[in-house]
Amino acid sequence: MIDPVSDLRSVREATDRLLTAAAGLDNAAVAGPSRLPGWTRGHVLAHISRNADALVNVLEGRPMYVTGEARDADIERDAPRPLPEQLDDLRASAERFQEAGRASGDWERTVELRNGVTDRAARVPFRRLVEVELHHVDLGAGYELEDLPKEFTERETEFLAERWSGRSDVPPTRIVTAGGEWRTGGSEGAPVTVSGSPADVLGWLSGRRDGSALECATGPLPALPPL
Repeated sequence: MIDPVSDLRSVREATDRLLTAAAGLDNAAVAGPSRLPGWTRGHVLAHISRNADALVNVLEGRPMYVTGEARDADIERDAPRPLPEQLDDLRASAERFQEAGRASGDWERTVELRNGVTDRAARVPFRRLVEVELHHVDLGAGYELEDLPKEFTERETEFLAERWSGRSDVPPTRIVTAGGEWRTGGSEGAPVTVSGSPADVLGWLSGRRDGSALECATGPLPALPPL
């Protein structure tokens, strides 16, 4: 069940963890590579801040980004900033998102995200939580998929399984972890069963691990489309 008020609290807690980790870096570390190809840690931090403002736009009925090019340009502009500026921006943008969430009226209304994607306003806080938690891992500052809260891991696994559900380019797939069981993929082809630890399964579904730690006894590990 989606509870946007509870999710807003989880976003604040996750942001506090991120800020604590980022505060332990220095300017050289911020300029160093993150776990995302081609991005420094500064790019990751800048993206998290700009995503907060983009989701404020969504909650307030404006386009998420002016254009995709403007989104990318803002991240490139903000990535080289020194650590104190990054931290100030993270705090301020996070608070703007919390304020927009507290002021949000009808959580059942439909909102528009990027590329014409629509969703219920109630799911926006969880979408923000995904950005903060997974990009904290991407920062490469000691926070791993195994450190994610259990409830978050299960919810994001379910969300990603739903994303590939009905896709003809993904075989019918049963996903099994200690946290639960999900089904995804299309209806054509031989079904496969993928099992492993919650962290390894989430890493595979989110494109952060190659799936080599997973078991797929009924066939080859499905190749997932890019997110």
